Amino acid sequence: MKLSGKIAVVTGASKGIGAGIASAFGAAGATVIVNYASSKDDADKVVAQIHAQGGRAKSIQADMSKSADVIRMFDEVRNEFGTLDILVNNAGVAVFEMIDDLTEDAFHKQFNVNVLGYLLATREALKQFSASGSIINVSSILSTDPYLASSIYAATKGAVDTLTFALARELGPRGIRVNSILPGHTNTPGTNGNFAGELGEKLIAGTPLGRFGEPEDIAPVVVFLASDDSHWVTGESLRVSGGVRGVGY
Repeated sequence: MKLSGKIAVVTGASKGIGAGIASAFGAAGATVIVNYASSKDDADKVVAQIHAQGGRAKSIQADMSKSADVIRMFDEVRNEFGTLDILVNNAGVAVFEMIDDLTEDAFHKQFNVNVLGYLLATREALKQFSASGSIINVSSILSTDPYLASSIYAATKGAVDTLTFALARELGPRGIRVNSILPGHTNTPGTNGNFAGELGEKLIAGTPLGRFGEPEDIAPVVVFLASDDSHWVTGESLRVSGGVRGVGY
């Protein structure tokens, strides 16, 4: 299996794309740390699913926007597993509102999780990577094609793509690869309500492959980027969107 013997941390892995990635990692042979902020029951279900398919996994709570939480989580990983090979920065939050309704709280909430959280996790993961490592940042097509009312969220994802390239340059000499993926319109518990009715029809019409994505469409790409098969790939931002160019409305 592609990830046999590797230790992986997936943040925000209790549901949606993160859960799909964690499950795929387990199936590929990795030991998976399933991070969650508040949904312990959901995280434990992901762990149970990985165990049921013969894999190894453990859930660990941490708010990725809080340095103390992030340090505690990676300390626990080190104490139990000793090392780390893969980090998937996936934990995120989205607040969609027009600029007239901008609040400082909405700005800081999104940037603290979606950008600072990725940097904090990367900082701590570096202490545990050995001779090499792979970091995959989950961005979004909104980084280049923002929705209406997504200015803050889209800005966080634009920052993710930029920090991906910057960190790839910084960490390449240490044997650590850094890439990002840009999912398109993907069915998850957090987005299903946003895809209903006329908007959903327009989004599908703007997707060449003619449907919404599923976490299972995203996860194999992340497995590839985490594996040795992608040993010559770093600093890339890869769209995994069913061919979407523009948001479709």
